[in-house]
Amino acid sequence: MNVFDSKKIVENEIEVISSRSLMSEVANDLALYAQTFEDGSLKSRSAYTTSPVKIELREPNKIPLVYEGEPKKYYFSFDTSTKKVRFGGKSYAVDSWITDLPMGDLRFLLNERQFGEPKDLLYFTLTNPKVVTMELLDNLKVKSTNKLSTIVSLSYKDAVPERGEDVLNGLIISYNQKAVSDRNALAANTLKFIEDRMEKVGNELADLEKEIQEYRATKGVIDLSEQGRLYLKDMGDYDRQIGDINRQLQVLNEVESYVVSKKNEGGLVPSTLGVNDPVLARLLEKLYEAEIKYARLKKTTAENNPILVSIRNEIEKIRPSILENIRNQQGNLNASLGSLSYNSGKSSTAFKNIPEQERNLLEITRRKGIKSNLFLFLQQKREETALTYAPNSSDSRLVDAAESSLVPVSPKSLFAYLAGLALAVTIGVCFVIFKERFNNKVLFRSEIEENTNLPIVAEFSHLKNKGVKAHPVLSYDLGILEQFRQLCAKLGLYRRKSDKNKILVTSSVSGEGKSFVSSNLANSLALSGKKVALLDMDLRKPNTTNLYSLGAENGLINYLKGEAKFNDILHPSQENDLLKIVPAGTKGGYHSKLLLNGRMEILFDYLTDNFDYIVIDSAPLDFVSEVNFLSEFCDKTLFVVRHGHTPKRIIKRLRQSAKLAPFNDVGIIFNGVKKRGMIKGDYGYGYGIEYDYNIPYGSQM
Repeated sequence: MNVFDSKKIVENEIEVISSRSLMSEVANDLALYAQTFEDGSLKSRSAYTTSPVKIELREPNKIPLVYEGEPKKYYFSFDTSTKKVRFGGKSYAVDSWITDLPMGDLRFLLNERQFGEPKDLLYFTLTNPKVVTMELLDNLKVKSTNKLSTIVSLSYKDAVPERGEDVLNGLIISYNQKAVSDRNALAANTLKFIEDRMEKVGNELADLEKEIQEYRATKGVIDLSEQGRLYLKDMGDYDRQIGDINRQLQVLNEVESYVVSKKNEGGLVPSTLGVNDPVLARLLEKLYEAEIKYARLKKTTAENNPILVSIRNEIEKIRPSILENIRNQQGNLNASLGSLSYNSGKSSTAFKNIPEQERNLLEITRRKGIKSNLFLFLQQKREETALTYAPNSSDSRLVDAAESSLVPVSPKSLFAYLAGLALAVTIGVCFVIFKERFNNKVLFRSEIEENTNLPIVAEFSHLKNKGVKAHPVLSYDLGILEQFRQLCAKLGLYRRKSDKNKILVTSSVSGEGKSFVSSNLANSLALSGKKVALLDMDLRKPNTTNLYSLGAENGLINYLKGEAKFNDILHPSQENDLLKIVPAGTKGGYHSKLLLNGRMEILFDYLTDNFDYIVIDSAPLDFVSEVNFLSEFCDKTLFVVRHGHTPKRIIKRLRQSAKLAPFNDVGIIFNGVKKRGMIKGDYGYGYGIEYDYNIPYGSQM
């Protein structure tokens, strides 16, 4: 009922401000469902402050919620001289409804926010107000300044500062208008309720007044207190009169008894005090005198004396008169007594009914008083409610109007760059971890060390040649040559006398770099001034033979068949005269039988006598069984494992497998190790370092 009492809770008002209904009003008032753009060459930009007109629809809610593809672009232009809009091949005046368009009734209005000229073609798109409302709410932030404050802070993010200011100011206007309209609606409803209630209470009050009137008329109730006093006084008067009558009757009874009981004898006459009848008093006095006279004469005269008889007769005549007078008075007194008793009883009954009547009247009067007070209260509230229509402002106060920030708040360039860098690093790390986690190839030295007890005698970096190669297999990279020198030194091959001059190079599968290791190992030994023989014992896939372009020359197979001699199969290397190549030879049939014909022992004896070192490029262990035959001719075995190529399962089976058991002094070479960093170094002593430069053969190192 108290419409002036406005106890608002900040949290509730925050929900009201951020409600869809208010934001929907803002979207419709600002016509944000029809946004204008400039069609730039790279991308479109908002024309909120450059478009000379804005677009308004009569029924924007009929705009489709979802479009198939991109929203349609409606191009238009504005003629500043004629103040007309060119749209759809026609010219339209500003502020005039266009009713022949497929999107519905539309009109163009002058843009009050324009302060610049458009640089490109103008167009507008249509979006359903519900979608616009949700987008506006997503960019709106409403919060209280602190827990004890009644001030609410609003912020809004928008690419166009002027549009953001209009949205916030429009939101506050809608909020205040809603507060005023809600208050007026409350006042109207309250006033209607009060008037209806007053009409009902007035009717009830009239009924109660009529009821009091009828009650007073039917019950004879005017002033109960005064009537009670009158009834009490009447009852006292009646009681007093009844007492007087009873006394008079008692006196008359005594007189009657006296008159009846006397036999002409004198005596004391009863008093007639209280009986106001002079006739009776005279008769009694006359009777008394006659009786006295009779009593006195009786003593001196005879009974039949005429005087005495005359007096006796007189007495007899007086006595009936007295009795008749007494009976007449008794009758009158009894009648008066009955009337007084009736009136006294009536007054007593009426007096006894006064409390009940007073209670009934009090109840009716109390109801009337309640209704009267309620009617007066309603009259007061009606006037107070009518006064609420007078003010047209809300009970909230705007502290600061919306104002855009001096610099954009989003996106923050530094944060964006850091986030992009962090994202790129994270994606790269995750990609590497994922790739390495689910890769079934050997990637780490630790994987070899965990699954075998064989020593890793060397790690060769992955070679990236950036120039013209002098040889398809020999590396002239400074780092790679240095790594092969370290291998030779570690194996003790640079000593004056070495008992490990026959070195077998093998692997588990094809493609792990046996030919590369064996060729470069032989070349490195030859560069140190040693005579070296390089044998291609991979008879089924002679890579070394093909790399040195010796596929058509006599080789090992020809020697084993007896078709060639020692000098026929030893071919000099073009890079170093101290290096001789023994190719596989022409292809034959089943080569295992040739290896067992006894000529292999003669060949190794000859090579041992004429060369300082013999390097053997053999076939993979898992595919060719002839490799086991070579184990008895070799002093040192190098097992090649290639980074990212050798399956992990093979390394995991090395400890349990007996394939390497026949071979002497086995060492593992971890070949083709790719770098795992972003910085390139000058030396190959670190794990995974690549070398990207080439050193011509024969240069000083």
